[in-house]
Amino acid sequence: MENRTEVNTLGEFGLIDHLLKNNDTKNSSTQLSAGDDGAVIDHFGRQTVVSTDLLLEGIHFDLSYTPLKHLGYKAVVVNLSDIYAMNATPTQITVSIGFSNRFSVEALEDFYAGIYAACEQYQVDLIGGDTTSSQKGFVISITAIGEVAPGNYVTRSGAKSGDLICVSGALGGAFLGLTILEREKKIFEETGAQPDLENQAYIVGRLLKPEARKDIVEYFAEAEIKPSSMMDISDGLSSDLMHICKQSNVGCVLYEDKLPLQDEAKEFAYKLQLDPTACALSGGEDYELLFTVSQGDYEKIKTNSAISIIGYITDAAEGKHLITRAGNKHELIAQGWNHHKK
Repeated sequence: MENRTEVNTLGEFGLIDHLLKNNDTKNSSTQLSAGDDGAVIDHFGRQTVVSTDLLLEGIHFDLSYTPLKHLGYKAVVVNLSDIYAMNATPTQITVSIGFSNRFSVEALEDFYAGIYAACEQYQVDLIGGDTTSSQKGFVISITAIGEVAPGNYVTRSGAKSGDLICVSGALGGAFLGLTILEREKKIFEETGAQPDLENQAYIVGRLLKPEARKDIVEYFAEAEIKPSSMMDISDGLSSDLMHICKQSNVGCVLYEDKLPLQDEAKEFAYKLQLDPTACALSGGEDYELLFTVSQGDYEKIKTNSAISIIGYITDAAEGKHLITRAGNKHELIAQGWNHHKK
């Protein structure tokens, strides 16, 4: 039996001190970190971008198959992804958690180990937060702060007719990872049989340990590309693209045969009798970047193997369509998911 330290033996301040004891600063913009009444940030004339996410147990994550370390890592990454989606560089985060007495100090240490791993990976500073007890369940709220050169941030509302629609990475993997984990959880609950994840490390990893596309934003800076609009894919390509179309007041055409699918994920979709295209369009939590660029940037974009051009922007009057492999035109519908409660 491993050691279990009850949180109340440390008290709230003792717990915070304990969890933050090895917290070091990486960014010069962090003038004063955790430990005072507030943190102090100076972005030296750059603009500040702020984004917050609230994650609730049973809605956004399921602890029956999510290790706490992975959860800490993912909770940070999904927030940093929003900062990158603004074409900005994340620099600081705050982390607030609410937890019931079923969580020991050791469990919270695991969770924070994941947070620190993400801070290290993306070179961001943890500068504050709060801990509180909750009646039941685990509640996580993370705020990410980033910086961007004045006027260089990218919104969802700048797409223009004729722009190319692009996406990073591959789509649909996280949804398939969720599908297999939910299936195995159900089997375990009904029969007690040990989970068989069929060696699907790729799709399970896409759900439990996603990465934010820091590399793409760095490429934009290097190649001197400023997307006309951008967001990260958390709800699924079709519904997220619809946000861009709505906020930019434009239409779109997507090509089914241009959607980036990873081979392993595609094979597994067929095995589950799921349509890989539907997984790519409607599966969420891929945290890839969806963005539009002017046609003048085509040469720069096509040389980057991490980016796929999947369609183009039209006038709003032309509507939103998907051209299938067979060449048929279908209206694009938003079948985004609501995380676990499908």
